[in-house]
Amino acid sequence: MRCLDYMKITEILRLKEMNIFTYRDIGQSVGCSKTTVGEILSRCKECGLTYESASTMTQSQLNELIYPDTFGPKQVKDEPDWDHIHARLQSSRKINLQYIWENDYRPVNPDGYSYSRFCAKYIEWKKHTGKEVVLPQEREPGKELFIDWVGDKLSCVVDYNTGEVHEAHFFVTTLGDGSYPFVEAFPDETQLNWNQGHIDALEWYGGIPRVFVPDNCKTAVIHTSLYDPEINHAYRDLARHYGVAIIPARIVKPRDKATVESGVGWLETWLLEWLKDKIYYSFEALNHDIRERVVDLSKRKFKHREGSRESVFLALDKPCLRPLPMEHFESFITRIVNKVPNNYHVEYNGFYYSVPYRFYCQMVIIHAFAKKIEIFSKDGERIAIHTRRFNGQRYVTDSDHMPENHKTVVAFRSYDGKYYRAKANLIGQSTGTFVSRLLENADFEEQAYKSCMGVINFSRTYGDYRVEKACEKAIRLNSVTYTTLKNILRNGQESQGELANASDSDDPTPLHENLRIGEWM
Repeated sequence: MRCLDYMKITEILRLKEMNIFTYRDIGQSVGCSKTTVGEILSRCKECGLTYESASTMTQSQLNELIYPDTFGPKQVKDEPDWDHIHARLQSSRKINLQYIWENDYRPVNPDGYSYSRFCAKYIEWKKHTGKEVVLPQEREPGKELFIDWVGDKLSCVVDYNTGEVHEAHFFVTTLGDGSYPFVEAFPDETQLNWNQGHIDALEWYGGIPRVFVPDNCKTAVIHTSLYDPEINHAYRDLARHYGVAIIPARIVKPRDKATVESGVGWLETWLLEWLKDKIYYSFEALNHDIRERVVDLSKRKFKHREGSRESVFLALDKPCLRPLPMEHFESFITRIVNKVPNNYHVEYNGFYYSVPYRFYCQMVIIHAFAKKIEIFSKDGERIAIHTRRFNGQRYVTDSDHMPENHKTVVAFRSYDGKYYRAKANLIGQSTGTFVSRLLENADFEEQAYKSCMGVINFSRTYGDYRVEKACEKAIRLNSVTYTTLKNILRNGQESQGELANASDSDDPTPLHENLRIGEWM
């Protein structure tokens, strides 16, 4: 048997000790045959080797235990290694039989088959080994989750402030025989978003399958190979957290992921076409509509079988899923900011997130997740948490991070006409009318905000009663301005009109020395 590397041996032990995978499943996950899996486990059992103990050993230590015998040179075969040749052809579209014959076979076997005979022998081998027949795929309920990115992208997310248009990339999974779908839009296809898509998909399904079957993208597979794919380390960490085996789909003609391929085609028609002419101002709003649409689509009846995607999922797949762990898997990117600037906002990927102002000039550490930003002090204390931005306003500010004078300025800027009318009506009806006319008489409502604030602040100096009377007089004089109200209050004129009215009566003018009685009579 061939010698396996350290990672493959420990992965075989880990999956076996979970007691939920067959030898075939384990072999597919690590890239070897079920016979090799059985041989490795048998040798490990003989020497008492477990996953925990193997994790602490080096490659050389494992080799001494599992491969005590030395191996001689490989036996030269008369026939070419057709399995290896077939694997090479399947591994890349750039390789063909002529290339293999000229560069691999002929230099080692100068007296071997001619090119035409080499091709004929390969075709004959494929027929006898069944490489050209197609296996009907009948999915085991709740076992495999198929994962892919939709090839088409939509420019449907617009920055409300700048008008910049962002592309939406669609992460898609399908589960079980009914291909029950999950779809989520992301601004890009980075590792963080790939992992976050898996986390959100498992929450959507409400449980964990036994196997992830991803496409051969870089966020899943570092090196594609039919027999020995190298899984992305961040992706493997996620699989270990949830106790799932990763078995990438075969390359070139991946018939084993036909469900997700057909699901993607179905969603491109019924979801992407439905979204095509829509505009959204955030990915949150886009994903809200996507989920509602996917729920509706999943309820549609199958054309050639009973039930719907939703009914098959609820009846067959969901009962077979394992429960979710108590803690979610979270991966993030770390960035150190050596000095917080004087505006107490730190930058990540073009957006600025606030920290408490007292950390000005101090070092902080940013943890950037797929959907949130966490900021820590140099002592490891979390000092801020924000929803991660991909579009919209560049500054993301928590008002609790501001000093008091900044809070006052921001509060003032947030007041509008509705606020000033409400505050004025609390003083009195005439004050409410006065402020409403100030707002209405301005060319732009915002121009009157400072005057309105001044009117309301008069109540602190003169009291509500005097302000109400002064507003009433200014309205009567048809001079609704801040200056008029200020002069009335400063000179105490708000009650003079009442005294004048009180002196007006029908009583005769009293006699005095300056009155010329004759004329009056």
